[in-house]
Amino acid sequence: MTSSGSARTARRNDASPRSSKKKSAALAAAAPAATSRADGATPPKAAARGREDKDQPLFQDIRYLGRLLGDVVREQEGDAVFDVVETIRQNAVKFRREDDTSAAQALEKQLRTLTPEQTVSVVRAFSFFSHLANIAEDRHHNRRRRIHALAGSAPQAGTIAYALSRLALAGNLDTDTLKRFFDDALIVPVLTAHPTEVQRKSILDAQHDIARLLAERDQQLTERERAHNEAMLRARVTTLWQTRMLRDSRLTVADEIENALSYYRATFLNEIPALYDDIETALAEHTGAPAHVPEFLQMGSWIGGDRDGNPNVTAATLEHAITRQATVIFEHYLEEVHALGAELSVSNLLAGSSDALKALTAASPDQSPHRVDEPYRRALIGVYARLAATARALLGEGTVHTRSGVHRECEPYADAQAFARDLNVLVDSLAAHHGSSLATPRLAPLARAAQVFGFHLASIDLRQSSDVHEAVIAELLARAGVERDYASLSEADKLRVLLAELEQPRLLRSPYIEYSALVQSELAVLETARVTRQRFGARAVRNYIISHTETVSDLVEVLLLQKETGLLEGTLGGRGAAAKNGLMVIPLFETIADLRNAPVIMREYFALPGVDALLAHQGGEQEVMLGYSDSNKDGGFLTSNWELYRAELALVALFRERGITLRLFHGRGGTVGRGGGPTYQAILSQPPGTVNGQIRLTEQGEVIASKFSNAEIGRRNLETVVAATLEASLVPQGNAPANLAAFEETMQSLSNAAMSAYRALVYETPGFKDYFFSSTPISEIAELNIGSRPASRKLQDAKNRRIEDLRAIPWGFSWGQCRLLLTGWYGFGSAVAAHLEGAASEADRTRRLTMLRKMYKSWPFFSTLLSNMDMVLSKTDLAVASRYAQLVEDKKLRKHVFERIVAEWERTSHALAEITGKAERLADNPLLARSIKNRFPYLDPLNHLQVELLKRHRAGDSNARVRRGIHLTINGIAAGLRNTG
Repeated sequence: MTSSGSARTARRNDASPRSSKKKSAALAAAAPAATSRADGATPPKAAARGREDKDQPLFQDIRYLGRLLGDVVREQEGDAVFDVVETIRQNAVKFRREDDTSAAQALEKQLRTLTPEQTVSVVRAFSFFSHLANIAEDRHHNRRRRIHALAGSAPQAGTIAYALSRLALAGNLDTDTLKRFFDDALIVPVLTAHPTEVQRKSILDAQHDIARLLAERDQQLTERERAHNEAMLRARVTTLWQTRMLRDSRLTVADEIENALSYYRATFLNEIPALYDDIETALAEHTGAPAHVPEFLQMGSWIGGDRDGNPNVTAATLEHAITRQATVIFEHYLEEVHALGAELSVSNLLAGSSDALKALTAASPDQSPHRVDEPYRRALIGVYARLAATARALLGEGTVHTRSGVHRECEPYADAQAFARDLNVLVDSLAAHHGSSLATPRLAPLARAAQVFGFHLASIDLRQSSDVHEAVIAELLARAGVERDYASLSEADKLRVLLAELEQPRLLRSPYIEYSALVQSELAVLETARVTRQRFGARAVRNYIISHTETVSDLVEVLLLQKETGLLEGTLGGRGAAAKNGLMVIPLFETIADLRNAPVIMREYFALPGVDALLAHQGGEQEVMLGYSDSNKDGGFLTSNWELYRAELALVALFRERGITLRLFHGRGGTVGRGGGPTYQAILSQPPGTVNGQIRLTEQGEVIASKFSNAEIGRRNLETVVAATLEASLVPQGNAPANLAAFEETMQSLSNAAMSAYRALVYETPGFKDYFFSSTPISEIAELNIGSRPASRKLQDAKNRRIEDLRAIPWGFSWGQCRLLLTGWYGFGSAVAAHLEGAASEADRTRRLTMLRKMYKSWPFFSTLLSNMDMVLSKTDLAVASRYAQLVEDKKLRKHVFERIVAEWERTSHALAEITGKAERLADNPLLARSIKNRFPYLDPLNHLQVELLKRHRAGDSNARVRRGIHLTINGIAAGLRNTG
């Protein structure tokens, strides 16, 4: 067995254990000592030693957590199990670091002979080590950030301070420019639920505690405090070991809603107001004038409203989602107002108060003689009573817990802005009477939270596939006697029928006709959305995403459905009042063909009668969503990125021509193959004119946990999005390469060749679907209880299954599990080879290669593309992938497909090195390179065991531990790679 790109070291960093105590410490040896490097080379002393010295605390944390895990494994499972785990670890590390083939052979032999019980224990041990290493890395990022802040270092990229410094250099830091930006800006991270969320909330909660306790160890602790800290850490690691990793039943939409809400409690409710405060403070420091920014950063959600391919999302689900969201935000408000009542004990005998506060106090039901001189407390008792009344009115009696003795006769708030106004009365009064500092800890953040989260917490998007809309419209038209066979009409005739219906006030639906379950369900969702907007405000549900938008009629059908359910008021292009107040219909362009057709569809949509007036009611804005996952599955990594780039530029030109504000909604996933990668670079590499303060982007699956379960990391991720949007919008794009046209021409040539190579493999190779379903755990992933959504949009059996019907998310997930990560690189090598081999002469080849190198150095789009691909290739392992190929029973098919993949990997690696001038992967990010290489010995056993278990399972082994072992390896590999697909 050989390993492509294996990490090698000059020596081992741990010795074989000689005692139980030493055995327990052995699992900690993943991190190299500060004096070694992952590649075994002797580093240039000054730079490398400094880098490794600053990373020494990370390695110490990993060793420490590994020691605790080893102790727990030995304590819980006994010496025999621990010895098995440790021997496997030693052989895996020895093979990876020393390329010892005998160690590889011993590893394979031992893994094949494990009992099902031993297998589960081994998988759990290596999986939890990956989780603990993730916690240590997150802690180290926070530590380094704090060290920079304490040292007064220059602002780092991705921070508000850095963005403002760049704006200052560009001359765009004046008050008017910034005011216009924030007045017009809208930045919305949108949490989505997808079938890759493999961690249970119980596991996440334990990990959160471990992260908190690990952070405590950076403080100066007494011997007793440190002992207590270690005892608590040991307890939480034990909790991890004794907690079931997998769900016994499939995750429901309600579960997904609760999981998402946990991130609000952990991060968003406190960190978003704090981020607003930091932004205003930074603006005041840079401009010299007080700053107040409107609520440009808000939260969105698909959970509870995304019906595309998920039959479990219904009107009841939408109602449950908004009810739970409102419950969480009301509970937060009530707790904070109650705490403020205890804190603001200001007496009017010692400090004055504003007339507005006196009026608020006079309206309070509190008449206690003990608080007669405490206007803030009395006012807050009134605020609390009104807030409680609002919760009862919107959510029903008993839904939200309130304190005893609440005055129940108070009038509810009309909306969240009225609540915020009352809070700001207190803020302003304190400011006018030498009490500004009293508002800082809780009152001011609460007032900001009320403006950001309202009574709805997050805007819920609705989403459904265009073919479902067509089916519903067809039935409504047929039952009304308007059009018998709408689905078979031409596009022109469909638009004629739809526009005629939108021009008149009468409805198609009749209360005396019984409709199919599909029609009833779809209309019920829209009716629930209308009621939700009436109860919680228009921001509660304001967008409707149309999956698979291929024609203009796909948009108009949703307008007609809104008219049928009372969401859209008035008529479109008719004689009555102009259509208004509906949900914004947002096309989602997903495939390569759809992306190419996006500008045409939007131009035709804008030209429809009545759409101008509708857009005016939307504030002159229109959103367009771009799909990264499906375009990648359709055309491959390179072509997907290029067609997204081209579509964005074409849309910018069209919207500018029509005088309409474009807001792009980026349907990015966690992995590079689905548009993932560092958010900061992704936003800055967007084509000129595509951001302009307006951006929405999805936060999906496991990425939500890794980005937002830790408050400090969550805060940094939110700040990064804001900072990048500021820079992309206000730093002039004048530094675009002078030969951009030549760059784009070259990129088009590369894209054509890359797509041809990708589709030749995936869609044109006979038997490729059988290779994919056999060589990856896709079928087992579909069985795993990791999401409410099916893995495929259509039911599939082994004979009729198609790649086209498979969801892009499990498609990418599966390639990650077998360590090929094909969706993040395949086709690039063939494209570059074809481009260079097509040269007329050696001199022409040199010119072409020089052009590619210039593109890498001076074009953010291309450099980000290659940087992301570099990271993906660093996680790819052909030796491991070859073991998965052995699962394909057809030897001829196996050899043919795998050899093509290997050849393309070699071409891609060579092309990347030739363009960047760097043969080693992640040469510019040594810490990440070291992290990935040091994870490999802990991933290898999981991959090998997964293959062995897949063989047994598919051969008919019905042992429940075999199936459980497969699912545990899926969890562990996902954690080790820090993404899922």
